[in-house]
Amino acid sequence: MMKPRKSLGQHFLKSKDALRKIIQAGQVSSDDVILEIGPGRGALTKQLLAFGCQVLAVEKDKELVQYLQEKFQNEIKSGKLKLIEDDILNFDFKTYNLEPRTYKLISNIPYNITGAILKKFLSSSVQPERMVLLVQKEVAERIMGYGPRRKVGVNKESILSISVKAYGEPKVIDRVPRRYFSPEPKVDSAIIAIKNISREFFNRNDINEEKFWQIVKKGFAHKRKKLAGNLKNVIPDAVLAKYSDKRAEDLTLDDWIGLVSN
Repeated sequence: MMKPRKSLGQHFLKSKDALRKIIQAGQVSSDDVILEIGPGRGALTKQLLAFGCQVLAVEKDKELVQYLQEKFQNEIKSGKLKLIEDDILNFDFKTYNLEPRTYKLISNIPYNITGAILKKFLSSSVQPERMVLLVQKEVAERIMGYGPRRKVGVNKESILSISVKAYGEPKVIDRVPRRYFSPEPKVDSAIIAIKNISREFFNRNDINEEKFWQIVKKGFAHKRKKLAGNLKNVIPDAVLAKYSDKRAEDLTLDDWIGLVSN
């Protein structure tokens, strides 16, 4: 049995219940093309292939690639599984003929590159139709806009949460305790689904995407500062006045529309 590599952030999922919930959240069918990042020992890969869908599995660990080649030799031979030895951050969509919203990204991802994966796929010109990811619980909470001191009805946003919500609709499916992994990580995890991924937010509100992110990044540049300080000389004072007592984390996605549109 292949041993996990700490340097690659490998924690292999061993819970059948969690695997089932990931599949359900992905609404997997035989017509789907699924991109899987870091298949590891192939537990999720096996479940995906059981639905008869096409799986592109990208694995960076050469030894795991060899292990998976042997484990799934029939599926590889039939063409149902394409095993790709590569770093997902170098993945080229054109090489594998992927088109926008023609595939789903379903993975137990390496947690140390969660942010980079979200950025690569959500802001790409070849966005997936849906993403279902197993991430650290705290990251899932940040994506939703609430943290360890969550209060009902009071959200605290971040660049991460705004980034995800601008491109899709995130939802936490379930918590996955750390004991369900091998080796056991230091924190619990969560399954998060992001559906309806598109650029409709920018098109519908007639917002320049590049300008939007420039302003959001400046707004979050100094977290303890209020917006009036971070966005002075960027946004007209008359517009900023409405948010004079606010910090970037207090603004919803709709609030950012109001700022950028003026």
